[in-house]
Amino acid sequence: MPLWIWPFAALFLGYLLGSIPFGMVLTRAFGAGDIRQIGSGNIGATNVLRTGRKGLAAATLILDALKGVAAVLIARAMASPSGSELELIAAAGAFFGHLYPVWLQFKGGKGVATLLGLCLILDWRVGLIFALVWLGGMAVSRISSVGGMVAAVSAPIAAYALGSTHLSILLLVLALAVLWKHEANIRRLLAGTEPRIGQKSA
Repeated sequence: MPLWIWPFAALFLGYLLGSIPFGMVLTRAFGAGDIRQIGSGNIGATNVLRTGRKGLAAATLILDALKGVAAVLIARAMASPSGSELELIAAAGAFFGHLYPVWLQFKGGKGVATLLGLCLILDWRVGLIFALVWLGGMAVSRISSVGGMVAAVSAPIAAYALGSTHLSILLLVLALAVLWKHEANIRRLLAGTEPRIGQKSA
């Protein structure tokens, strides 16, 4: 296979993995209904939690994170002289696949769990910082979106501080995408109407 095809293959495979809507698959498979008709309508773990099925929410979070991990591992296994670049390309594909899955008319999740998985596999130190900031943000604010957004912003800062310039640039782009997908949450936060963890979405 010509070398120029590898980046496109990594991007395509990453996108296909990322676009698997585990939140919707799990809620339907276990009789919790169509997650798009519940709460905020989002397919991520936070909205799955609003079904009252904590196990399904935890499984959604783990599987959404593993999508990113799998995409990077596949890219890492590809025979190419530019392996590290392929990993970043596959990571971007998985992330935007989750945000804009072709199977759901490009209406996907907000990317926090998938971003966690990407951080852990690309640089475990960044992933650890991401997880701690995420948990800390939620513990202090009791608002899921706050934890996710703060963690996303912390990732490129952590990568840059640790000397991973290329990774920090990618994570900056992904963090901005996370903030973009949280636009409605930001408006509710400013209005004081964003639901806290355990409350139903308005």
